[in-house]
Amino acid sequence: MIQLLKNLFGIGGSVDYAQLVKEGAQIIDVRSPGEFAGGHIRGSVNIPLPDLQKNLKKIKKDKAVITCCASGMRSSSAKSMLMTAGYTNVHNGGGWMSLQNKL
Repeated sequence: MIQLLKNLFGIGGSVDYAQLVKEGAQIIDVRSPGEFAGGHIRGSVNIPLPDLQKNLKKIKKDKAVITCCASGMRSSSAKSMLMTAGYTNVHNGGGWMSLQNKL
């Protein structure tokens, strides 16, 4: 329960995003299709934030999830939505370009 709260509020140590990806984490890019087409992390899945709730079946609950967007605002909202939907291993990767540099 404590880890769940830490994950929800982003409290705790820094996240090793590269290790999460090596272990099979899913990167969910919640920007618009046009933004995604302009550049994205290879292997990421584009599910725009307004469509996230109706596309939860595309995201595995048994794997870590890293959300990203342009600046970190939408990805933070996406993380909250996923946590509310029962996903327990969710990380806000922030802006996709910054996240890409951490992989």
